[in-house]
Amino acid sequence: MSEVATGWTRDQMAARAAQELRDGYYVNLGIGIPTLVANHIPADMEVTLQSENGMLGIGPFPYEDEVDPDLINAGKQTISELPQSAYFDSAASFAMIRGGHIDLTVLGAMEVAQNGDIANWMIPGKMIKGMGGAIDLVAGVKKIIVVMEHTSKSGAPKFIPECSLPLTGKNVVDMIISDLAVFQRPTKDAPFTLIECAPGVSADEIAAKTTAHYVTG
Repeated sequence: MSEVATGWTRDQMAARAAQELRDGYYVNLGIGIPTLVANHIPADMEVTLQSENGMLGIGPFPYEDEVDPDLINAGKQTISELPQSAYFDSAASFAMIRGGHIDLTVLGAMEVAQNGDIANWMIPGKMIKGMGGAIDLVAGVKKIIVVMEHTSKSGAPKFIPECSLPLTGKNVVDMIISDLAVFQRPTKDAPFTLIECAPGVSADEIAAKTTAHYVTG
């Protein structure tokens, strides 16, 4: 007898995030699970992907025989270009982000607080290569979606009352998609609302693995 699936896989989390895309959006995808969103954009929807290392119009991940080692995204993954792809320097790229021209970004996170704070760029004591573009993204993009595992490898909740790690941004997260659930808030003053449970996951399990305050829709 096969086991009943509980929760979403990483790819299913990305597919759920893709449901938030709208025709005509300019979208930035963060490193990790968010990059998988590119594979779930509906064929009849026009969405332009932006990478902060200087590319507008990113195609799907290439097959092995199509890889161009010089064509990468901000996470250093090889990508493909489209006929309409445009290339530019970092100054122009961040002018797009800081100028509010990107409609939505999907980011990973190590912690999200109940008031919308996000920590996703460093763990004190661990070597890092830099903060990347996340701080600019959460400050300049119109809608912020976090896609993350609901708990850490040790089982500790990641949706918590207050972030313990250095913040990337304060009161910026609009939606959280984890492997267990979807939370959103209509305004920055409202609490997060549990709007969806992943298959095989109960509201009680979500409550047991969440220390942040939220309401049930």
